[in-house]
Amino acid sequence: MDKRIYLCLAHMSGKEQAFIKEAFDTNWVVPLGPNVNAFEDELKHFVGQDKEVVALSAGTAAIHLGLIQLGVGAGDEVICQSFTFCASANPVAYQGAKPVFIDSEEDTWNMDPVLLEEAIKDRIAKTGKKPKAILPVHLYGMPARIDEICAIAAKYEIPVLEDAAEALGSEFKGQKCGTFGTFGVLSFNGNKMITTSGGGALIVPDESTKKQTMFYATQAREPFPHYQHEKIGYNYRMSNICAGIGRGQMTVLDEHIAHHRHVHALYEKAFEGVDGITLKSNPDGRFNANYWLSTILIDPVKTGTTYDEVRRKLDERGIETRPLWKPMHLQPVYATNPCYVNGVSERLFNMGLCIPAGPWVTDENVAYIVEQIKGCCKK
Repeated sequence: MDKRIYLCLAHMSGKEQAFIKEAFDTNWVVPLGPNVNAFEDELKHFVGQDKEVVALSAGTAAIHLGLIQLGVGAGDEVICQSFTFCASANPVAYQGAKPVFIDSEEDTWNMDPVLLEEAIKDRIAKTGKKPKAILPVHLYGMPARIDEICAIAAKYEIPVLEDAAEALGSEFKGQKCGTFGTFGVLSFNGNKMITTSGGGALIVPDESTKKQTMFYATQAREPFPHYQHEKIGYNYRMSNICAGIGRGQMTVLDEHIAHHRHVHALYEKAFEGVDGITLKSNPDGRFNANYWLSTILIDPVKTGTTYDEVRRKLDERGIETRPLWKPMHLQPVYATNPCYVNGVSERLFNMGLCIPAGPWVTDENVAYIVEQIKGCCKK
């Protein structure tokens, strides 16, 4: 192959520049304006469930503002998924609170509901109080067992902050990920389903919560003619220029989701019956992943090789891959945090690779990638 095949490159619709030009022509280049309002409305329509949406500077900012509004503070504990990117847990630490990590279950690779309830009971017994929030993740666009997680959360009256940063367009029982919890989080980083260059959004339950989120995201300025601040705020709003990119991207969102699912279907057919290579797919009909990234597990015994050897060989052949997330409970920065583990995420980390799935990945690319992976795995 002449050109390198990347995991998931941004893909422009061609309409982004018109929205950006409008922002420049009207001098709306600040963190508010027509593009921001329209982008939020388009996202609101897309996710449904009568939710409201606030466009922000990053998905991490969205998690942070969700935690603030759930009252998370110093000395609190927040139940977090271990198998994920650090941005899911770091905002908990921003608040002086402690992430408590939960391992994954086999079917979705996301938060294990059984371990979740065990952890809640144990934290109450050890600390004398409930965790302040539960923060599950829909990893790689695969919906978590969100119905079971929310049922446990309701049983103990603990709010859910749902990290759907990788799951824009993914559904569980026909409902969009990010709309099950009290708050939901989206990301528009450069390699996500759509991009605003950087950026994210917080899905909120109603208009009053949207206004409160915007208040915290604009330095918590009180409604006085002078600058009055009674709470700590943040500079987290999305710019009108970035929102213009988002508006252009919304015109191809459905196309992007369909393409990721198409690429995954090609991988599914190509790896069918290949001993030692397992492609992650929807566990059953309730799950409808966007397959932001396609992921495989490589059994070293059956293939005679390791995921890292495959990664290095594919890199030499012009194919970008990435190891699966290193679990948070194994990260040095969180080495002393409480964790409830079953070995699933550690096993996945030691066997798995993300393989290209983005809108620039062609059918020809998929055939080449599969051929190279199979070649690497011959004994």
